[in-house]
Amino acid sequence: MLKLAVLSLLNGISVAALYFIVASGFTVTFGLMRTINLAYGSLFLIGGYVGYQVGDLTRNWYLAMIAGSAIAGLSGAVLQWGVLDRLRGQDMRQALVTIGLSIVAADVLLAVFGGLTYQFTPPDWMQATVSLGVFGGYPAFRLLLIALSLFIGVVIWAGLTCTRVGLAIRAGVDDREMLSAIGVNPSRLFVIVATCGSALAGLAGVIGGTALSISPGEDSRYLLASLVVTIVGGMGSIAGAAVGALLVGLLEQVGLLYFPNYSIVAVYLVMVGVLALRPQGLVRGTA
Repeated sequence: MLKLAVLSLLNGISVAALYFIVASGFTVTFGLMRTINLAYGSLFLIGGYVGYQVGDLTRNWYLAMIAGSAIAGLSGAVLQWGVLDRLRGQDMRQALVTIGLSIVAADVLLAVFGGLTYQFTPPDWMQATVSLGVFGGYPAFRLLLIALSLFIGVVIWAGLTCTRVGLAIRAGVDDREMLSAIGVNPSRLFVIVATCGSALAGLAGVIGGTALSISPGEDSRYLLASLVVTIVGGMGSIAGAAVGALLVGLLEQVGLLYFPNYSIVAVYLVMVGVLALRPQGLVRGTA
């Protein structure tokens, strides 16, 4: 029983790592830039499907990861420049337009790729099993996923708090006119940020399709996960996104072991509790 509990704990941390990679970009665009992009889950799905096609043609997982990230990033840039920036400050319109676009994208992807479930095959060295002693073995890829999420988190945090670009992003949210006055183009800056955030969604699509699978409906799942992680962790807080992702991942996976019928319910009960007791989220801050 102890072995099963430890493996469930590791599964929860690895799922949390995937949720963090998806939610980190969403945290920056929604929580920090105050841009409501409810088509974010579609970027995850686009990255996953495109990555799978490239990987299937080239038999190269690394190219699949690059292609998925690039296409999702480009799609996010077009969406930010062509739609969201033109609706700046109009939250309801942004929400309605991006919901409509996500529905269209889901139908187009279903028509192109069908209703099948796809799974990536990582390089051989990633398919190894790491020995955990008395607890048995654990997939090396999931451990690498945890390490990658930590690396991405540190890079984003450092970029937002320790660089001039990060300061400009945070300043542009509150006072675009002043940012323009010092020679920075806020629209162009926000397009770059949206591109990076969308590329993370595409990257997560390939990684999620490797650790789990990619199929129709995953866009809604990861959009909801990103919303919950951002709300629970705190708007615009990378540390908060990490805490929220860890909480959600552990509740899902450990809940499947101890209360399988209510594990998802527990996640949303936690979100309701956080909104009631600490509306700003568990971690307060802009980075």
